[in-house]
Amino acid sequence: MKLTSLLFLVCPFYLYAQVGIGTTSPTATLDVNGTLRVRQTDLYTSDTSAKDSVLVVNKIGDVRRVSSKTIVNSYLKTFVKGSFNTSTDKSLTLSSGTQKIPFDYEEFDTNNEFDTSNNTFTAKQAGIYEIGVQIKATSSLSIASNFAVAIVKVITSPASTTVLARAAFANVGVATVNITTPLRATQTLVQLNSGDTIRFNLYSDLVNIGVLGSREDCFFYIHQVR
Repeated sequence: MKLTSLLFLVCPFYLYAQVGIGTTSPTATLDVNGTLRVRQTDLYTSDTSAKDSVLVVNKIGDVRRVSSKTIVNSYLKTFVKGSFNTSTDKSLTLSSGTQKIPFDYEEFDTNNEFDTSNNTFTAKQAGIYEIGVQIKATSSLSIASNFAVAIVKVITSPASTTVLARAAFANVGVATVNITTPLRATQTLVQLNSGDTIRFNLYSDLVNIGVLGSREDCFFYIHQVR
């Protein structure tokens, strides 16, 4: 008889392991169908706990623990600046009048979005971005040859390529001397979706073109402004 009574005392804890407030069909250990108010909380000064994780609520009201770093990174805006890895001059061969600029060095990249192996930037977040690029040719540019730099957007779906901004003009000479600046620079604002790609192209009617490798002369930057 004592054993039977003990079983009846224990069983309810298993039968009612899920408790509902405002609902008769709880789907969690504690299921609250309504608002939650906490009138008083203790001040917790542990930096370690704050850095570790925070509680969040999803769209159906489930409370979960999420890494603090994950939340911060999801709202960390893009800041990228890059150039060439070495200061030696680059000789680029153009195919059909264009060539991707092989930027292969990052001064900083807060969200790890620029790939130095393929010289492209891929946006992780949708937003408004400010993008700029500057390139400087070596003294080998000839008179009347066209020379341009451009910011190019590659959209993943549907697949397409768009020139967003371009600085293009021919070299002018006086008495067989090229007097046109060897610098080409352009910048723009653009709206990007997650997965959109940005690259930087050279355009010229020359087959080969030389550019300086110095970081103060040839560089790009990408800044998410919103």
